[in-house]
Amino acid sequence: MGLFSFLTQEIAIDLGTANTLILHNDKVVVDEPSIVAKDRTTGKIIAVGKKAMQMHGKTHEDIKTIKPLKDGVIADFDAAEHMIRGMIRMMNPKKPLFTPSLKMVICIPSGITEVEKRAVKDSAEHAGGKEVYLIHEPMAAAIGIGIDVLEPMGNMIIDIGGGTSEIAVIALGGIVCDKSIRVAGDDFTNDIVEYMRRQHNLLIGERSAEQIKIECGSALTELETPPEDYAVQGRDLMTGTPKEIVVSYSEIAHALDKSIAKIEDAVLSALEMTPPELSADIYKTGLYLAGGGSMLRGLDIRISAKTKLPVHIAEDPLRCVARGTGIALKNISKLPFLMKS
Repeated sequence: MGLFSFLTQEIAIDLGTANTLILHNDKVVVDEPSIVAKDRTTGKIIAVGKKAMQMHGKTHEDIKTIKPLKDGVIADFDAAEHMIRGMIRMMNPKKPLFTPSLKMVICIPSGITEVEKRAVKDSAEHAGGKEVYLIHEPMAAAIGIGIDVLEPMGNMIIDIGGGTSEIAVIALGGIVCDKSIRVAGDDFTNDIVEYMRRQHNLLIGERSAEQIKIECGSALTELETPPEDYAVQGRDLMTGTPKEIVVSYSEIAHALDKSIAKIEDAVLSALEMTPPELSADIYKTGLYLAGGGSMLRGLDIRISAKTKLPVHIAEDPLRCVARGTGIALKNISKLPFLMKS
């Protein structure tokens, strides 16, 4: 610790399509949805995170809610910058006497392009980042799970987030082969909206679909410990009036089937690209699931049946990537794979 260490604040950011987490001193200090609300007339950002999420789908024409990230990358540069700045401000709501310079490590998808990488760096720098490092999501997930990524041992990580599913084989502190597909939690939500419309003539919003996914979402039509049936409210497309129906987990499993099949294909494709020596390691260690999408009931069993390999779910899948980013932040000098701006 240097004499002027208090002038620098070190933070780790898991910038996700659905949620953004900020870690400071090994603690999750901010865990908010990745969304902002903007006043159309003045152009000002009026809410960030949970407050903006409460407005989502319920706004009038003067207020617009924006999700700055799409498929794991920044789609709205200005909104992303305001979101990062707003979330950093949430860390210490009391106005400090001076603003410390920020040293940050940010997670990015492994299939990101140079232009998209630049957008993340620029947004972070505009939001007050003095030193900005980038780390690939599967690598951060592996560190968060507790795998020694510098070992000459192959490990396969499947990180299912909100916008992207990242499948990567990691050995010797690097990604040997990876497959990044833009099918993940958001697609599951859209599948549920579509299924309700097609099957029950019921129009529901994104937030309601998200709730169905959490309460009774499943990857299998038969589970040992099934969740209870869930009551869904929405607008009847035939009469235009509000209506309620009850759905079961097996119905939702049918709705999600196609998207889950795409993730399974991507896992098989990544296994095909794996060098034989690392395949031997993966046979022994199995596959590791991380990210919010891995909490879908029965997903581990389904992937295990498809690959004929053991599948382990990370201890805290939602915060696993953020935790790994936090560990990377503390070991910046020892980790050769961190990308500096």
